[in-house]
Amino acid sequence: EVQLVESGGGSVQPGGSLRLSCAASGFPFWNSYMSWVRQSPGKGLEWVSGIDHIGKTTYYAESVEGRFTISRDNVKNTLYLQLNSLKFEDTAIYYCAKGVEYRNESNRGPGTQVTVSS
Repeated sequence: EVQLVESGGGSVQPGGSLRLSCAASGFPFWNSYMSWVRQSPGKGLEWVSGIDHIGKTTYYAESVEGRFTISRDNVKNTLYLQLNSLKFEDTAIYYCAKGVEYRNESNRGPGTQVTVSS
């Protein structure tokens, strides 16, 4: 059973930074492509970033390119997302997901709230 638990969210001012973590268990994390997605109030799920199983190749949505950095530690079974230069529009619940089927709730964690406000 896929188990994912996100942490590290919080409230931050515009321009600030946060580091999100996602602890994974119940599946071969070391061999799994992983994703970060987010959901803003009143909007659908938005794909944010992805990383291959060894952490060599990363992908970003245009809206976060250059500001967010995805990484992973396959020894600790943990996925990370560094959020820099945060903007109001980055306010959302952030979810980590196994693979690319992030719309399937069983592939996502419960999420962590990121709020950008002044």
